[in-house]
Amino acid sequence: MQPQLTDLIRIARQAGEIQRAGFGQAHQVGHKGPVDLVTEIDHRCEAHILNAIQSQFPGHHIVAEESGQINGGSPHTWYVDPLDGTVNYAHSVPLFSVSIAYAEGGQTQLGVVYDPMRDECFSAQRGRGAWLNDQPIRVSSADQLIDALLVTGFPYELEQRQLNLELFADFSLQCQGVRRLGSAALDLCYVASGRLDGYWELSLKAWDVAAGALIVQEAGGLLTAPDGQTDFFRPPFALLTANPQLYPLMLKVLRQHMPA
Repeated sequence: MQPQLTDLIRIARQAGEIQRAGFGQAHQVGHKGPVDLVTEIDHRCEAHILNAIQSQFPGHHIVAEESGQINGGSPHTWYVDPLDGTVNYAHSVPLFSVSIAYAEGGQTQLGVVYDPMRDECFSAQRGRGAWLNDQPIRVSSADQLIDALLVTGFPYELEQRQLNLELFADFSLQCQGVRRLGSAALDLCYVASGRLDGYWELSLKAWDVAAGALIVQEAGGLLTAPDGQTDFFRPPFALLTANPQLYPLMLKVLRQHMPA
């Protein structure tokens, strides 16, 4: 049984309600790494999402941030990030999201990213386009770095941060500005909707990018690994995305810094 885009939207909105209800309260904060946090809201949202998937689509494979892999071997795969932007959430910064994607036979077919604080639901279906709250979205038309507002994220792995600091500095000198929002899923959706012009990040997970990658591609953006390889959906899930005019300009900068 295959899900519909409306199924993902419904589940994401329900998880977003959990996030909204808990926002600004004291949380039980744990550490998966020195700067990699998890809260009870992450677990509560994931439990709700997994229960919704398993009750309606039993036997489907699920790859979830907190629970790992469930029902491996099925050609139907869900990628679940129950709370993308946990560090923001734990500090009561209202920039975070729910990210859910569905893939069949190794190809992502449906993607939803929901921002509960703004009630913004980004969604896409392969070959059908991308939307923000039912309105079609497209990437920007910026064609020069000096006209572009970019975004990046910094990896949890501390040794990777130095390289991204160098990239951050280089891009900052060549464009209008570089933002760091703290939610990879929203970074991708903001590029898809034309709010931001380009995005790169060096180390992510499958659940961070599965939904947002489809959304930005369906909105007309180019998306590859930072070295230009089209097979970006593999560890370390490093990304570069922008509109077709800006993409080669960003790729040139990245190639000047990436190790051979």
